[in-house]
Amino acid sequence: MDIGNCFHCGNEIVKKEEIIFDEKSFCCNGCKTVYEIFSQNDLSCYYDFQAAPGATPLDINGKYDFLDNEEIVTKLLEFQEDTTAIVSLYIPHIHCSSCIWILENLQKLQSGINTSQVNFPEKKVRITFNPEKTSLKRIVELLSSIGYEPYISLENFDKGKAEVDRSLIYKIGIAFFCFGNIMLLSFPEYFEIEEFWINQYRGFFRMLIFILALPTFFYSASGYYVSAWKSIKSGMFNIDIPIALGIVVMFVRSTIDIVFNYGQGFFDSMAGLIFFMLLGKLFQKKTYDFLSFERDYKSYFPIAITKIEPDGKESAVQVYAIEKGDRLLIRNQELIPVDGILISEKASIDYSFVTGEAVAIQKKSGDKIFAGGKQVGKVIEMEVLFSVSQSYLTQLWSNDVFQKKIDIKHKTVTDKISRYFTPALLGLALVSFLYWVFIDVNTAFNVFTAILIVACPCALALTAPFTLGNVLRIMGNRKLYLKNATVIEQLAKVDTLVFDKTGTITTNKKTSITYEGAEFTSSELKLLKNTLRGSNHPLSRRLYDFIPKQDKIEPTEFEELIGKGIFAKFEENSVKLGSSQFLEHMSENTHKKTKVHVEINGEYKGSYIFNNQYREGLEHLFEKLATRYELVILSGDNEGDRKILEKMLPSKTTLVFNQKPEQKLEYIEQLQTQGRNVMMIGDGLNDAGALAQSNVGISISENVNVFSPACDGILDATQFKKINFFMNYAKNAVKTIYISFALSLLYNVIGLSFAVTGNLSPLVAAIIMPLSTITIVSFVTIMSNFYATKEAN
Repeated sequence: MDIGNCFHCGNEIVKKEEIIFDEKSFCCNGCKTVYEIFSQNDLSCYYDFQAAPGATPLDINGKYDFLDNEEIVTKLLEFQEDTTAIVSLYIPHIHCSSCIWILENLQKLQSGINTSQVNFPEKKVRITFNPEKTSLKRIVELLSSIGYEPYISLENFDKGKAEVDRSLIYKIGIAFFCFGNIMLLSFPEYFEIEEFWINQYRGFFRMLIFILALPTFFYSASGYYVSAWKSIKSGMFNIDIPIALGIVVMFVRSTIDIVFNYGQGFFDSMAGLIFFMLLGKLFQKKTYDFLSFERDYKSYFPIAITKIEPDGKESAVQVYAIEKGDRLLIRNQELIPVDGILISEKASIDYSFVTGEAVAIQKKSGDKIFAGGKQVGKVIEMEVLFSVSQSYLTQLWSNDVFQKKIDIKHKTVTDKISRYFTPALLGLALVSFLYWVFIDVNTAFNVFTAILIVACPCALALTAPFTLGNVLRIMGNRKLYLKNATVIEQLAKVDTLVFDKTGTITTNKKTSITYEGAEFTSSELKLLKNTLRGSNHPLSRRLYDFIPKQDKIEPTEFEELIGKGIFAKFEENSVKLGSSQFLEHMSENTHKKTKVHVEINGEYKGSYIFNNQYREGLEHLFEKLATRYELVILSGDNEGDRKILEKMLPSKTTLVFNQKPEQKLEYIEQLQTQGRNVMMIGDGLNDAGALAQSNVGISISENVNVFSPACDGILDATQFKKINFFMNYAKNAVKTIYISFALSLLYNVIGLSFAVTGNLSPLVAAIIMPLSTITIVSFVTIMSNFYATKEAN
């Protein structure tokens, strides 16, 4: 005999198996144990989000012994260093807010777990843990013991064997087959044919229609029932509740009609309704998949890396052109884009990009180094183990450690409307039914069903994701790669643009360089060239290319002080280059040009003078921007170019020179305290702090692998003159979202007015509903493409 439901998992309890603990009933010892674990660790809030959200833990004794094998564990881990390891696990049972809450509090259940993040749509949890305090096996056993057993298969790591979920296609196929045949069998009823043989077989035809309706009702529409039930259990009503209710009402009513011989019912309308709604869902899924594919694999990710050819020649290649077996050169502060083996004698790797902790880890020749690390110190060489995973770089870039706290207005609007939409819709349907039932029962049922089906917040909810997703893709194709869609709304709010000078408004490629000072010997030029080889500063890269080719020698010491200069040692020789303050050499700078001073073995040699070449289209760009934005040039250089810039740029442009990296950050903060929304555009190295502080930080890329995870976007240097286009495009994207909101609301008002007055049949409502989604998606796609073409022209 059943006596109730288990407090943990919600399953029915058989009387003789009931376990009472803490005045609560459980169906088995497993559920009781999970409850005890949560209670002892102050995690009983798990049961506040949803009634009986758990799953009964299964017996896993010995099942995961294979995780004692280090070779297998290494394949499963995304990242592994001394005290940090990261793994992503697929957990099929993730289904509600309680699941998210408990899985993001795993650190309270087991020491050694640092953080855990849930990816709800993919049913994955990403766990960062300390392998010295716990192990992957213990984590998997913990998850299994609380009812969240992960699915682990080494086939997951072979992308060629990834399974494709075709259940939606099967449901559409069955719904279409049943819908077509039900329509065919209903023809005599439509035309009210009273032939003798039709009347004789009418009951048989109706029974066939009923049988054909069963797989559509129970299988094809099952997703709506499950979603609606979970929504009701969690107390957060979603759009699937009225849809599921509408389908159930049509099925029950049609069954009664056939059983009591009142008519053929509405099984044709019900099957058509389910078919068209599933078709709309397929369209939605395909569009999401397309946007996701574009973002992870096709969007332009302009980070270049230096590849060492077999003949020893160094060439810059795009990050996605790297292949297994390639030899790469990684300079100071450069991102390691792929997993590889260290070839150089030793290296110091900063994994703060991956872990959020800026503690450099020492590596020696032959050690494995992971993608996402940053080289600190002298230049190193490595051999590539795997080709680059752009989706992995995107995932690292989106790490919570580097996210800025922002308010997303359109999301707030969508959430509020969605929250009240379903209860209001159910109320309207009930009131309309009660009104019509006293006039015409048949019309009352039609009105009730049509209202439940035609109203659709889906179009409303999809407006922002589709618009921003499409804009993100178009911007990526135009070589501005943004961290995520929320950056677009932030771009639209910007009112102040701050530009760095060197490497941002000046180009690395066309600058002429002259030397003033004592002539270098061949051995001194060799020392200088090899010192510059390890630096990634724009001036260092230009000077490295300017100095003639020299034999390669490795420095024994290398230190680069951001904003100051470089110190390197080669056995008994030392090289110092950078600003005059760094070299403690106060030379007269009559021309106030950009200079790099050189000192070898304690003796001042002279300086390289950079005659800056400004980017093509700079004047025209600033002229356009000045009409709508406050413009600032924030430079670490001296005031040598002030007069040139004052002549080139609009008079309202603020010019600030001699700024150290920390002073740039303070300047941004000062603007923000005045209520400004600031966008910083810099080179990503000296400007990392300012990029992080600004509301939007854009890093300029010119065949240099300087990448700050704190930046919100990477702009290819060739697209610099199109900054005004990107700013306008972001504003138009947000405008498109609000126009789409208005269209979605208008659709719902018109649809409901027809449904309430009894002028809309359930079948027409079923066709209109997915059409509204298709219309909105088409509208935002057309508008975002139109604005892209208009602005580009």
